[in-house]
This record gives sequence, structure tokens and C-alpha cells, in this order.
Amino acid sequence: MPVEDTLAPVVVERREGPFGEVVLRARGDDFEIIANGCFLMDTSDGRSERLLVDAALAALPADRPDPSVLVGGLGVGFSLVRAAAEPRWGRIAVVEREQAVVDWHLDGPLGRISGAALADPRTEILRTGLVTHLRSTTERYDALCLDIDNGPDWTVTESNENLYSPTGLAACRARLTPGGVLAVWSAQPSPGFGEAMRNAGFHAVRTEEVAVARGVPDVVHLALRHD
Repeated sequence: MPVEDTLAPVVVERREGPFGEVVLRARGDDFEIIANGCFLMDTSDGRSERLLVDAALAALPADRPDPSVLVGGLGVGFSLVRAAAEPRWGRIAVVEREQAVVDWHLDGPLGRISGAALADPRTEILRTGLVTHLRSTTERYDALCLDIDNGPDWTVTESNENLYSPTGLAACRARLTPGGVLAVWSAQPSPGFGEAMRNAGFHAVRTEEVAVARGVPDVVHLALRHD
């Protein structure tokens, strides 16, 4: 049995917010975020969260100057940190609706992961829901790197299902520049979501997988806005 499985989690903070309970737990040297009793993510790995950003940047033309990226959401900070470590990115906007998560990064223990990235002048935290932002803003981004749930087929918050719906994908497409990249993280493969992306007008749809210690691989769904 892996050592980390033998360590009992310790609650660092428990918050009640507009979307339910959010808990930060420590397990040894790692931290976990739990939403309404469902495990969301931890700090033990982060490869697939980094791939989310790397694959999006790689899909953009190399000569596109200072591309902008919208990261949704903040989570444990791996995607933001990866984006801030790449000088090619211009603006880095991060959408996070849970004030508790923002606080754990700005004033809490997750700051040890994200502190330098949050201090980067390119970084901006948008304290709102991702779907709300996509439908209300007129700004366009060169890349959307989205990781707000466990994926299209396993949502923790019912309202997050809207992101993966035809109207949600249409909102994503509208917020991308021509040739822009949509990258969506998932805790498991979802062939049906790839078809939904094509039906929403995306092309060059593909997936990249990251093997995990047990179970099905993590997946990043990728697609391009054609025009």
C-alpha cells in the first residue's frame, strides 16, 4: 500500500459558500480540496494540469505574439504556475468562483505553490464563475484552459454541466480568437465530448492522456476554433 494511503487527512479549513461546502485537507506534505464531500484535486502530482497549459500553447502558432490564456479554475494552482513559468504567454487570467480557494492561495498554505505566479504582473484573478464569465465578457482569449470539475461525464457541481453542453461550448468558441485553442481537463476519457466539440464548430479535436497510479488515465481534450 502506498505510504500516502496510510496517512489520515487533517482538515485545515472548512468553508460554507454559495455552492456548498469546500474543505482544504492536509495529508502528509500534500493538500486536498474537497467540494461537497467529493474529492476534486490534490498537490501530489499535477502532470495533467501542467499538460493542460503546455498542450494549449503548443497548439498555437509559434509566431503569435503574447498569446492570452484564460485558466479556469485556480484549484491547487498547478495550471497557473505552469502558465506563469512560460514567458511566451501574455495575459494570464484565472477564473475562480470559490472565495475560500482564492484565500488559501493568497493568505493560506497553497501560497507556497502559487505565490510567485500570483505576483506575476501578467496574472489576474477573476472572482466569478467560469460559465458566467464566458457568457458575460466580450474579451477574447487565444487559449482557454478549463479545469473546473472532474470532467464532462463526472461533474461535482450540477451547474458545471452547462460548460460541456452545446450552449457552453458555443460560449467557449465565442471567447476564442480565430485559431484559438480550447483545452478541457477530464478525470477520464470522454469520446462523446470530442464529438460534442466537433458539433460545436471546433476542428482538430484530439485528446492527450496522462497515466495515473490506479484506474483510467487523466485526459486533456483539445480543439481549435477554425475561423
